[in-house]
Amino acid sequence: MYEVLDDTAAQTILAIESGDSIRRVAQHLHTPYETVRQAVNRLEDAGYVSYDDGLTVVDERVHDAALELVAASAGVSPPSIEETYVIPQFSDWPFAFTRIDAVYVWTQGGYQVGREPDNYPLFLAVREQDVDAWETFFEWFDLPTAFERQPRDELDGPLQIVLEPHTSLDIEHVEGYPVIPRAETIEYMRENYAQFQSGLAMLDRMYEDLDLGVTYRETERAQS
Repeated sequence: MYEVLDDTAAQTILAIESGDSIRRVAQHLHTPYETVRQAVNRLEDAGYVSYDDGLTVVDERVHDAALELVAASAGVSPPSIEETYVIPQFSDWPFAFTRIDAVYVWTQGGYQVGREPDNYPLFLAVREQDVDAWETFFEWFDLPTAFERQPRDELDGPLQIVLEPHTSLDIEHVEGYPVIPRAETIEYMRENYAQFQSGLAMLDRMYEDLDLGVTYRETERAQS
């Protein structure tokens, strides 16, 4: 089994939801279509996935082996920021990017604030009933979890996962990323207006159906 499961093949297995197309899996992994297609071909030849009106992993043991491999790889070489955005999609529970990450997703990566490569929290909205499972899941990848952002000097590495429990989740998708609704994201930005004024202006320009009445110029920022 393991000779077929390189990192790409293992991640492909973990990203598959029954009935997915190759293109949808590639989108979830943020990996070129052709790379995923080749991995699917290898997996199908080995009998680990089937492709009949969509992709299906044929055996839960294959999924478990893939998760073990990806987690072991993360233990040897800590995941990058980009890889960490993908890791939650390998779990069995729903989630949505929230807070700063919701802004990041809805602006399609155009607005980044309050984070640096050496101090980078990711913010995930999860169901209350799944919190323990999420904490255990991220332990597999040596990613610390908390309910509020932790000071950098209390962490062993640059990455941390901030979990925001909810009784239920309302999830939308933008470029393959699950995210809280745009209206909730805008509400969060308005509550933190000084930090996100320019982000609100960016959203206003990006989405024609919005009329947020926000203007922002770098000169205004310099004078404030």
